[in-house]
Amino acid sequence: MSATNTLRNEHVQMRRLEKIIIRCYMRLYAGLDIPFSDLEKMVTIMSEFLDTIHYSREEDAYFPCVGSYGSLKEEIRAFMIEHEFSRRIASNISKYLQKWKSGENGSEPVARFLKTYAIYLNDHMAKEDKFFDIAEKDVLSPEEEKLMYEEFRAVSAVTTKIDEMIKSIDYLEQTEWMKS
Repeated sequence: MSATNTLRNEHVQMRRLEKIIIRCYMRLYAGLDIPFSDLEKMVTIMSEFLDTIHYSREEDAYFPCVGSYGSLKEEIRAFMIEHEFSRRIASNISKYLQKWKSGENGSEPVARFLKTYAIYLNDHMAKEDKFFDIAEKDVLSPEEEKLMYEEFRAVSAVTTKIDEMIKSIDYLEQTEWMKS
């Protein structure tokens, strides 16, 4: 296993989340209900898996290693900006979800930001997957890949958190609203 493959595997889980988000916002726009607890699970996955784990691995280890060779610096800069954009969208989803729960606004702002998040995820992951291909083929050595992979695995709390997030995605995929 390598650092690049670890990040690619996380993208597989993110694609699963993307499908859930799309189904969710479409149902909200159609005036159908989604339990607040399920919406909160999505926000938790966005903040605890995508931001705290995945983006952290990229920003704290992967991008600095790739960037240290002087290549792909513009792409890395763009990804860092996009990560911040993602954090702001997730924050807005959380904010408007709380307002909705307290009787303000309703579902429209939540649906709108979920749609924005899904569009972001699709675009961002497509670009990162191409970036990973180049970094793996032309920049990183097998030793660097292995060292970063070991660094990723060294934090057992992160592995536990990833397992929890995957279980949350599993749960969301099996909900009645997702299946109907």
